[in-house]
Amino acid sequence: MGRLLVLVFLVLAAVWLVKRALAAGNRPEVEQKPPVEGDLVSCARCGVHLPRNEARTAAERLYCSDEHARLGPAQR
Repeated sequence: MGRLLVLVFLVLAAVWLVKRALAAGNRPEVEQKPPVEGDLVSCARCGVHLPRNEARTAAERLYCSDEHARLGPAQR
């Protein structure tokens, strides 16, 4: 009886592995994001990095959003 349970378990494991391998081949490939063009700068408030052309400028500093530009640099 024990050998039968082991055999059933092995068959179920093999079927599961085969299904998993076949499903992995059918997945669409993940689209790659285009590379960021230009220099990356960090926000003077939170430090997040973003392209220079998307940054806001206030008092000669760069910020990630209008809200952070309004708040000013972080107090460290």
